[in-house]
Amino acid sequence: MQINHDTRCALDQAVELLNTMADGDTPDTLMSVADLRTYVERNDVSGVGTLTEEDLRAVREVRERFAQVFAAEDSRTAAGLINALVAEAGTTPQLTDHDGYNWHVHYFAPDASVAQHLAADCGMALAFVLVSGELDRLRRCSAPDCRRAFIDLSRNRSRRYCDSRTCGNRLHVAAYRARRRESEEATPGG
Repeated sequence: MQINHDTRCALDQAVELLNTMADGDTPDTLMSVADLRTYVERNDVSGVGTLTEEDLRAVREVRERFAQVFAAEDSRTAAGLINALVAEAGTTPQLTDHDGYNWHVHYFAPDASVAQHLAADCGMALAFVLVSGELDRLRRCSAPDCRRAFIDLSRNRSRRYCDSRTCGNRLHVAAYRARRRESEEATPGG
């Protein structure tokens, strides 16, 4: 799947927003306006002014709607969710070349709130994934104690973990140790 830089950035923003949700032992990390500011800065979300409690509430709502897209059973359901999200954001495509980046498309209106910005840009990025027939690339980590979101951009669609160095490695080490224990228990005198 080939995606351009802007779409990749928007997909990364959507995934990172999803991964601020509470999950099992992991607390919600988008609880305050300061948390929202940290998210906006870490993800280089452009055109964001002063953030308010209303912005926080609205972004948390957009986050929930992204979670529904990732959980959609089929592309028709996902398309309906994405269409509603993007329409409500007041999508207004426009070409821009700000901050040293070449021409690219912003899908949010110039006076959009941060929630509308995320809904429009990230919603359109998710739409591009769906239109490409790649909805199955929107995934949740396969580790039993982790449900973090990620987008599998591997060539053969084989990625199973949000991070192979943490979740994937941890499970591989656990499986190796279990095999070793079984082997030692099966060995006479072991």
